[in-house]
Parts: sequence; C-alpha cells; structure tokens
Amino acid sequence: MISLKHIFKTYKQGVLEVPVLHDINLQIEEGEFVSIMGPSGSGKSTLMNIIGCLDRPTSGEYLLNDVNVLKSDGAQLALLRNKYIGFVFQQFHLLPRLTALANVELPLVYGGVPKKDRRERAFEALTKVGLAERVTHLPNQLSGGQKQRVAIARSIVNNPTFVLADEPTGALDSKSGEQVMEIFTALNQEGTTIIVVTHEDEVAAYTSRRIVLKDGQIIEDKGGKSSEFIGQH
Repeated sequence: MISLKHIFKTYKQGVLEVPVLHDINLQIEEGEFVSIMGPSGSGKSTLMNIIGCLDRPTSGEYLLNDVNVLKSDGAQLALLRNKYIGFVFQQFHLLPRLTALANVELPLVYGGVPKKDRRERAFEALTKVGLAERVTHLPNQLSGGQKQRVAIARSIVNNPTFVLADEPTGALDSKSGEQVMEIFTALNQEGTTIIVVTHEDEVAAYTSRRIVLKDGQIIEDKGGKSSEFIGQH
C-alpha cells in the first residue's frame, strides 16, 4: 500500500544544504496501526509530509497504491491526497463558520459528491465518532475533544486508504486524548489503516507497530502484522 525506498530529503538554506532524511526504507500494509516517533529534529514531520503527499523527497521512490507519487504533478498530488489520505492535525483545522456536519462534508465537496450523498456520509462519519447529537454545532460550541472527533470524522468520510494523524492528542487533556485514541483503535479494528505521528509513549502504546526516527534515520521498527505486540489499552 505504502512503499518508500531509499528516500532522502535535503533542504536548502541559502548556500547550505541541510540533510533531514537519510535512506528511509519503509513498507506499511493495509490494516496496520503505526506510530512514528522521534525527538524534535529527528525528521518525523518531514517523513509525515512525504507520506501525506505534502512534500517531495530529494530522491528515492514512493509508491502509494502502486501510484508513483514522485511522477505526479501538483494537481495529481491534490487528487491523491483527497482520494487516499485522511488527515488529522493537532490544531483540528476546522472552519469556524461551518457546522460540524459541513466541516465533515468538505472532502466530499472537493470530490464532487452530490449534496444528498454528502450529508448522509458526513452524518454517518459523525455518528461513528459519537457526535450524532452535535452535527449542527459550530466549532466554538464544541470542546477540544469534540473538535478532534469532528476532524477524525472528516478524515474518514472519503473512506481513505489510510488516516495520517499528526500529534492528534497534543492539544487535548488526557481523558480527551484517551477517547481519541480509542476511536482510532476502533477504526483500525474495522480495517482502517492508521498512521500516528507522536512524541508520546502513551499514544504509541495504542499502536501495534512503532517506528522510531533519530537524525533522519529509522533506528527502531517494532511490531507489524506478524508481531505479537499489542497496545496496552
């Protein structure tokens, strides 16, 4: 599903070249629940942006559902993101003047889905994350945990190949964070592939595979479909 081979990423700062990723090789299969960890400056955010088709590596190969991402132009990358990837961010990124339902509908609007179908699918996604009673609420009428659940509903409404979550509990209290990770766990048990970028061991404990980066290299990759490791929650 996701295949990264010999991925390098170097940023240019004036005349300086700053290497960030060094020869990353990574396969993520359908149905996995993966955490990507590492200290600040480890390259995990850069790797996330490459996996999410938000940035391009300097060299290497990235296949997403057998599509060669590096041969895609900007418009094609936008289509790949909308079709295959659901994003969840630390700061929710909800539009303040839209209801929860309308926020969840957005990916379907961009995908040209008819209005009636959009409404049904958005309501179904909100129901799945326990917010059926909050569909008409604006973001400022929701708690932080509820906002993140709206963001999760938005990420799954298109039935993406995988959900990519960047520090999804970082702006939440511990109880709300646990609720969010339990939702991800339930979605994964239903078959959704989840990739969580986090610096928190408590969050990574929910996942069945843990990838750790340091200085732009993978130094640990434990778990996977054949592993007996199971999250503690």
